[in-house]
Order: sequence, then structure tokens, then C-alpha cells
Amino acid sequence: MKKTLGIIAIVILGLILRLMFINKPEGLWNDEYISWMIASTPFANGFIDAVKSQCHMPFYYLYLKFFMTIFGQSDLILRLTSVFAGVLSIPAMYFLGREKDEQTGLLCAGMTAISSFLIYYSQEVRFYSVLFLFSTLCLLFTIRLIKNPCKKNIILCVLFNFLILFTHTIGFVFVFFNLIYISINNRKTAPYIWSTLALCFVLTSPLAYKIMTTKSFSQWWGHFSISKIGFLFTDYFSPVLTNLTNAPDNFFYLPKLAFFMIVPSLIAIIFIIKSLKKNYQLFLLVCAYISVLIIASLTGKLVFITKYSIEIYPILIYLACSGFSSLNNKVLKTGIILFYCLISVGYILINPYSAPKMRRTEGHKIPMEMITRAEIKKDDIILLEYYPKQRFEKYFDFSDYKVVQIDKGNFPHYMSENRDYNEIYKNGKEIYKEIFPTLENKHFENLLKKYVFDNMKSDQSVVMVLLDSVSFYSPDDLAKITHDKNLYNSQPLLFLVFSYIKNKTFEDMLGTLTITRLERQGSWTVIKFTKLHN
Repeated sequence: MKKTLGIIAIVILGLILRLMFINKPEGLWNDEYISWMIASTPFANGFIDAVKSQCHMPFYYLYLKFFMTIFGQSDLILRLTSVFAGVLSIPAMYFLGREKDEQTGLLCAGMTAISSFLIYYSQEVRFYSVLFLFSTLCLLFTIRLIKNPCKKNIILCVLFNFLILFTHTIGFVFVFFNLIYISINNRKTAPYIWSTLALCFVLTSPLAYKIMTTKSFSQWWGHFSISKIGFLFTDYFSPVLTNLTNAPDNFFYLPKLAFFMIVPSLIAIIFIIKSLKKNYQLFLLVCAYISVLIIASLTGKLVFITKYSIEIYPILIYLACSGFSSLNNKVLKTGIILFYCLISVGYILINPYSAPKMRRTEGHKIPMEMITRAEIKKDDIILLEYYPKQRFEKYFDFSDYKVVQIDKGNFPHYMSENRDYNEIYKNGKEIYKEIFPTLENKHFENLLKKYVFDNMKSDQSVVMVLLDSVSFYSPDDLAKITHDKNLYNSQPLLFLVFSYIKNKTFEDMLGTLTITRLERQGSWTVIKFTKLHN
């Protein structure tokens, strides 16, 4: 009875922490919005094409579509689908830990319940909460299969390996190393596992190939640094989340957070090391997976972000809790548990930037609310820079307005003549190097005149929507960057492009129109220009 009450209490605690501040007033940000867009696309009207246009496999979009069909499409409902998977992960981790002993099971469940990283992704409309659940169940049945290679364990092990493949584009890396781990520890069942998953891979490979060869500027902003390996452990075992989208090169970027980052992470690392004598093969699986991510990051194939390694997180929790449960000193054990929980839960409850309180500053509802406050009239113009109109239609009806889009899909059309997307994708830095230092661009001016100025009447307005987090360089900054070869080569192309577009558009607007409203909120700026005379 005590054991049952213990796991129930842990699950309730995990649920409460995941429901705190679940309703984000900023709305869905880009990645979340894509999840909703794809899941809301009808099967018979473009669903598969929508999946192919992105970089991840379709399971999560099917999962989201299932819940949307039953419960609706509000932002809250969408976030609750991740809470659902996040809470299920707590008892799943309990059963995983219990493969060693009851105490390890409770510790695994407890660490999962209070993990800031898992709390954050239990409130995101993305697949990471679901993927953690699948990875936990995959590890559970991998361990059970090695202990007892019965038909049930083989089937369930294959199932959860396949679900990882069908959810995460780079999930095949984890599955590959997991199969090697199984092969080393149970050679009899290895052929069945490998052959079944090989068939699954063949069946999904056309879709995987299309997804992985789609050209886009989706991973263009970050580079690998040694500090990101440190952030992987602090994200997983401390309440301070750093490498969610990109991280600074300096590990000690904020000294006042060093205690909350380092102390709980060191506790976890010490007990991971303590568990290696009996679990070194699992740790080698972790090292192999991280090594592949590092190589992919160094070669520019992806950005080294903690969430991309979430498949190994259940292993790390299991190792840490296995090492901890082997402590014999009960007083020391109780003290460490209380200390770890106090740091983790205390930070979550008190710190204004803890996982459930983090703002989605790029939320797409923010600029649409600013447009509404700008009180624009029918037939006024909305100029969207960086994201196209479809990224905002959940929060705003554009039907009464003329919309001009200079977005990350069509910007080559505006920047210079006779340049297509593929050409800019390959050689954009070289092609635009002479354009960035100057605001003289007749091609851009002519298009802006054609789409905006030529159709404006007296008292008509144009509202310019800017995403500040990708367009923060001034004209002087661009000139300095362009004339410094090393600095120029290190800059992401889209930062340069959309800073230039912002600067050029702003200058041209001021030559003809008057600013009648300017508002900044989160990562957005909305400027209203009005034609006061003919």
C-alpha cells in the first residue's frame, strides 16, 4: 500500500507541475504553430504533403490530429496533449527503474516528475514529450527482452523502436545503437529485431528521404561548442534550462545561476558514474549517440540542442537513480534526495524564469494583438516580414486587408533579380555580400513601390510586422560585418537578410509615409505608417 501511495503522490506532483501556467497568453510560436498547421490539414487535402514539407516524421501529427478531432483546437487543448504524454512517462519510468528494484523505480519516477526539462516540453505543442515516453518504454522492453526473450517482450521492443523511428527524423541513430546493445546482450533474439525493424525502415524510407532532403533554412542559426555538452547535463538534471533553441559559448554565462545549474547536475553525474560498473554498455550507447550528434553539428547538418538527444534521457535518469539506490547510508541518501528536490522544485516555484513560467516571446498571437490595437481600416496594408500570412491565421482574419509578404521562402525575389531559392540556399553569402553594406537597391525599391506605395491613398495605412530576434542588425552593423571576413562568414545568412530587409523597408517607408504608431512586445515590433497626404 505504501508503494502504491508513493507512486500516486509522485504522479500527482508531476501533473501539478505540468499544469502550472499551462495557458500561454503569447500563443503558439513557430515550431508549435507548424505542429498545429500540419495536424489540422485534412488527410484528403494535403496532409502527407504538409508532413513532407517539414523535417520530422508523421506520428506526432497523427497523435495531435486524434486529440484535435475529439477535443478541439484551442491552444490549451493542444498543450494538454503534451501534458498527457508527460504524465504517462512518470509511471513508465517507475516500471523502468523497478527492473532493478523498487527504490530505483520510485527514484526514476520522482526525478521524471520534477524534471524542468520534461515539464517545459510537457507544455509545448511538439513531439518531445511523446518521444520521451516512447524512449522510456523502448528502454523498459529492451531490458526485459534481454532478461526474458519471450514473444511479448520482442513485439513490444520492436513496437517502441518503430514508434521512435516514426516520430523523430534522427531517431534511427538511437534505434541503431539500441539494436547493437540488444545484439551484444541477447544474440538469439537479435535477428528477429533487426529484420523486423529493417522492414519498417524500408517502408518508411521514401518519406524519410523526402523529409531529410527538403531544402530549407531551418537549422541555420547555431554552431557547436564544448559548452553545449555541459548544457545537455544541466538541462537534464538542473532546473535551469539553457539550450532549448541555442546556447551561449560561455558555460558560466550567468554566474548567479551557477549553483542551481552545477550542484544538482554534479549529483546526477556522480551517481551515473557510480552505476557504470554494472551498466557501462548503456552508457556507451549514450556516448555513441552524443558523438553522432556532435559530428552532425560540426558538419552543419543540425544544431546541437538538448532536445534532439531526448531519446537518451531515460537512460541517464535510470543510470543516475541506479547509482543512487546503491548507497547504503540511509541518512546521507535521505539528505541528498531532500536537497535535490528542494533545489529543483524550489526553483520551479520561486524563480520567474523557471520551466512552467517561461514566456513564448515569439508567440504568433503577440503581433496579431498589436495589429488589432493599431486600429487599421479595411483595405489597409499589412506587411509581414520573415513569416508568411498562414503562420498567423489561427489568431487573425486577414480577409479585409491587403497582405504583402517578404518571408523566408520568397526573400530572394525581393533581394535581387533573377535569383531563385536554390541558388541562394547554396551561395547566398557570396551573392548578397555587395548588397548588405548599402541601402541602395533599385530592385527592392521597385517591388515595394509596386506592391505597397502605388496603391495607397491618402489616410491609408501600412502596418509592418517585424520579428526582432532575426532582424536586429542596424545598417552600420551590417556594413561592419560585411567588411570583416571572419565575422561575416560566422553570421547566419537569414540574420543578415532580414536585418537588411527591415532597414531597407523602414527607410523607404519613411521617405513616403509617417509613423503613426509603434509598439514592441516580446520578440516582435509592429509599426503603423500612414499616408497623410497625396
